[in-house]
Amino acid sequence: MLQTSWIALILGCWSSLYLLDAFLKTQPWSARRYMTFLDKTGFSVSVCQFRWYSTSLNRTFLRLAQWRPNFLRTWFTFGVFFGLVAMLLSVMLLTLMVFNTLTRETVENQVLTPIMPGVNLPASQISYYMLTLLVCGILHEFGHAIAAIREQVRVNGFGLFLMLIYPGAYVDLSSEHLQIISPMRQLRIYCAGVWHNFIIVLIGILVLFMYPWFLMPFYSTGYGVVITQVSENTAVSGPRGLAIRDPVTSVGGCPVTSVKDWNYCLTMSIREPSLGNCLPVSMISELDTSSKKKLDTDKKSAYIDCCNETSSTHLCFMYHTKKIPNNVYACLPARATTDRPICKFQSDCYAPNMEMSCVYPSVDNQTKLLRVIHGHKPPLLFLGHPLDLHYSVILSNYIPYSALIPVNLPYAIDTFCKYLISLSGALVILNVVPCYALDGQFICQGFIELTLRSTIPDKEVRDAIFSLSVLFGTVLLALNVIMAMWMLFVG
Repeated sequence: MLQTSWIALILGCWSSLYLLDAFLKTQPWSARRYMTFLDKTGFSVSVCQFRWYSTSLNRTFLRLAQWRPNFLRTWFTFGVFFGLVAMLLSVMLLTLMVFNTLTRETVENQVLTPIMPGVNLPASQISYYMLTLLVCGILHEFGHAIAAIREQVRVNGFGLFLMLIYPGAYVDLSSEHLQIISPMRQLRIYCAGVWHNFIIVLIGILVLFMYPWFLMPFYSTGYGVVITQVSENTAVSGPRGLAIRDPVTSVGGCPVTSVKDWNYCLTMSIREPSLGNCLPVSMISELDTSSKKKLDTDKKSAYIDCCNETSSTHLCFMYHTKKIPNNVYACLPARATTDRPICKFQSDCYAPNMEMSCVYPSVDNQTKLLRVIHGHKPPLLFLGHPLDLHYSVILSNYIPYSALIPVNLPYAIDTFCKYLISLSGALVILNVVPCYALDGQFICQGFIELTLRSTIPDKEVRDAIFSLSVLFGTVLLALNVIMAMWMLFVG
């Protein structure tokens, strides 16, 4: 239902924009002004697409192309070798994926996975996804533009577009100039985009490994975790619950120094029996508010509620003593009880000249009483399934030294780098495939002209080889996309 609402909202917005554009173009009182506005700004609207086109960046491309010409020549030559190797590896990889699917071999990791908001992309990460696509697209097209000017090919203009919800960029090159330069110079231009995408992947990996060092002056690590988000209307939200920026150092008596420790502690709290607290037997009798001190323990019930839900501050605990080996139940104040030392067995509780007992929460097997230490605030007592606590908060290993330092910055850097690596890498795999309308089509054409012109002088034969190669690449990519969509929605 949510996916349908998103689709309806997106189509409704695009339909409204398209109708508004058509209305302003056809009305006598607005047509001339509106068309003048579009010409000056470079904006244009079509079916499910919004574009911006400008020549204002041409001077920038020219300056960049004139910077260290020998270096740029070597730089884009490396891009040619990378593009050709990447094309071969991409075709082999996608062919292997089709072969494994047809032979029903297990495919653990799908190479191409369509990312669709509301299906496999959380709404909270749509901004990361769109920003990453825009950055990768701009740098990709910048590579084409700089390489084109470096090879004396005119750049007519640069543009951005939004198709449905997918942003992108494009560069308008002079086709006449492209056709008269040598195949090697063409390849430097065609391969520049995917070469820059590969560099983005390397930069993303480098930043992903290096950013913890850059954050050391602003964040502390290894002493706990910090809460970056708390889900609303949950057991841990509210004025007395957990809050953003709270540092968590312990949960259920288990020390927490990292998010990994947090997950481990919650996992162990699910697997292991509930821990107890050491109390003197005399104190238990004083604090007990249950009307029935000793309950029938012969009943095979999972747990006994001796408080009868009369107080939100008390909880039923069970214990035994030397005189009474069977379980005894007492309604005790939960906070005062859990402030006492933690115990797992009766033998863990000892005090000279005083009879001690380990009292355990009387709860069912799925429910746990967890004491969460979060900063200087009173500990949070969580009563429920540990998974509910796990899904109620988002944590980070980086605790800011000051309230002025963003608590979400490490998460934003980490998430953005991972999107850069995955999406820019995917653009490399897609664009180098010899498929119609992709860079791989022109890379394949340039490679054939470069290598076969001397051995196969007949241009019609070379064109036939090129057409067959592009047809094969198009079918191969289409099959992988179909398989990926099938795995997403059906498999």
